[in-house]
Amino acid sequence: MAYRQLFLVSCLLAVVLLSILQEGTDASVGTRQVAGQEAQEGVEQKIFMQESDALNFLKRRGKRSPTSRDEINAENRQKLQADELRREYHEEQRNEFENFVEEQTDEQEERSREAIEQWRQWHYDGLYPSYLYNRHQI
Repeated sequence: MAYRQLFLVSCLLAVVLLSILQEGTDASVGTRQVAGQEAQEGVEQKIFMQESDALNFLKRRGKRSPTSRDEINAENRQKLQADELRREYHEEQRNEFENFVEEQTDEQEERSREAIEQWRQWHYDGLYPSYLYNRHQI
């Protein structure tokens, strides 16, 4: 019983609070309505076009009418341009990757060459070529 009363009181309080807030927003909007209407008219002029322009736009071509040769050519030009841009992008990416791989392999070759050179200097016995390559077979 107590829960039911608590629930009803909280609902009533919420309704009263919402009605008070609604009246407050109505009062605050009243001063700005004139400026809002002027802004609305400016937006409508930017969004909507003249009726004659709209009719000409709709008269150009219906959905079922065949496309003109100019439209087909324009679409093909756009497709070719997009393909060219895609090709250039992938070529540039491939070149960058090839350069990266080449730098990596050069660095690896340099490190291995230095390691081999250090190994040869360490094992050099005063003879040329070094003893590992000039051993006497017993």
